[in-house]
Amino acid sequence: MAEEITERVESARVRRVPKYSVFLLLGAAVGIVAALALTFGVSDGGVSTSTGLEYSVGQVFGFIALGAIPVGMALGGVVALILDRSARRRSREVRIVHERVRSTDDA
Repeated sequence: MAEEITERVESARVRRVPKYSVFLLLGAAVGIVAALALTFGVSDGGVSTSTGLEYSVGQVFGFIALGAIPVGMALGGVVALILDRSARRRSREVRIVHERVRSTDDA
C-alpha cells in the first residue's frame, strides 16, 4: 500500500466580523424600550391634538413602536457596519496548508 501526498500552501486574510442579526435584534429591543419610555413619558392622556380622539395606552405604544423599532434597527445596523469597517483594518495574514493524502492499493 503506497501513499501519495500533495501539499499546497496559500495565504488568506482573517478578521473578526460582527453578527449583523445580533445588532439588528438589539436595535429592535432598544426601539421597544424607547417606545415604552415614550408611551409612559407622554402625559397627554392619549388624546390626539389634531383629531381630538382618545387612544388607549396599547394603541399609543403601537404607534410609537412603529417608528421606534425600525429606527433602533437602523442604528444597530450602523453600529455593526462601523465595527465591521474597523475590524477590516485589523485583519491579519495567515498561511493555510492544504494537504491531500491518497492511498493506492498495489494488488
